[in-house]
Amino acid sequence: MAIRLSLVNLKVMDFSTEEEIEEDDQVDEYPDEGIKCVVDAKSMLYLYGLELDYSDELIGGGFKFFNPNAEDSCGCGSSFAV
Repeated sequence: MAIRLSLVNLKVMDFSTEEEIEEDDQVDEYPDEGIKCVVDAKSMLYLYGLELDYSDELIGGGFKFFNPNAEDSCGCGSSFAV
């Protein structure tokens, strides 16, 4: 499975599961988990150093993002300013 991370309007991070990988994409593979993280070249400028975690907690579970490049962020964890 591949998880694609990208920016929408350079503020909101979007993620989707897709297998299509473009030539300019940065791909990090995690064979033990069977996952590939894919980031397009334009988004990589703002997502470099991003930490991605997943929690299966009933309340507040899901993907958690920490972007060291963000100067400000919202409570949802997917919107930030650089």
